[in-house]
Formats: sequence, C-alpha cells, structure tokens
Amino acid sequence: MNKKEKNQLIDTLTEQISTNKYLYITDIANMDVANTSKLRRLCFKRGVKMVVVKNALLQKAMERSGKNFDGLYGVLKGHTSIMFSEQANTPAKLIKEFRKTNAVPVLKGAYVEESVFVGDKQLDALCSLKTKNELIADIIALLQSPAKNVVSALQSGGHTITGVLKTLSEKPE
Repeated sequence: MNKKEKNQLIDTLTEQISTNKYLYITDIANMDVANTSKLRRLCFKRGVKMVVVKNALLQKAMERSGKNFDGLYGVLKGHTSIMFSEQANTPAKLIKEFRKTNAVPVLKGAYVEESVFVGDKQLDALCSLKTKNELIADIIALLQSPAKNVVSALQSGGHTITGVLKTLSEKPE
C-alpha cells in the first residue's frame, strides 16, 4: 500500500470516526473463516459496521478526528477491528451473544459519547447502557406516575363518597 492509499484510508476512517458517537475496538484474531462470516452477517443484521484496520492507521485517524481517544491508544496492539453503531449498546450485546458459542471477539475498548471504556471486563457495563429512546420512555414514565396517582385517587375517592352517601340514604332513621 503506497502513501496515497494510506492517506485515503486514514481520511475514510477519520470521517467514520467523526460521524459516529459509538466506536468499539475488538480483537477477532484466531477466528476461522466460517465464524468470521457468521460475525459479519450478525453485524449486518444488527446495523453494526465492522471494519478490520491496521493499528497505526487507526491511531492516525483517531488523532485527526478531533475527539479525545487518549485512553484507547494503549489497546491498539495485535489484530484490531472496529465496530460502528447507531445504538450505544448494540455492539456490546452482539459481542456477548456471539461469545456464547465462541471465545472471540474480545473487547479491547469502546468510545461511547465521549466516554472511554477499556478492557473486556467493561462488556457488561456497556450492555446495560440504555438507548436514547429507552431513556426518554423512562423519563416519561416518571413524569406520568404522579399524575396517574392523583387521577387514581380522585377516581377511587368518588366511588367511596358515592358508597357512603348510598349507605347513609339507605340507613333507617
């Protein structure tokens, strides 16, 4: 690969890194062709883009992106692939599901909305991250809860008052 091709690849990677808020760095070494194909198909089904890259080119693209990847430079060793996604936890769940039948991919690190996660031990924490829509639903549920309680109390109070009045009217004097 000549210098011009490398610069084009770095520019492409820089653009992908700049436009994505979620970046997972994994190691898929020691995977045979069949399992690699299964992983790529699963990534495609889930809307995750997986790219195998050279560490030096990835580091240059990270530096050019303008984002702070300082914590991730140390994991750029050995075989490296990147997973890009629209959802924060989709690649983590995909990795966890795929590892039920395989030992790899191994999570080296992740960049999730300006937060850096380093190491495979962070996989469970990344799986538990909520999507934007889930967070909005939680907030709406929290905001609706007091209103529902007030309406429920008013409705049940109406039945109680009606019952008391009916009992009093039926009571012989």
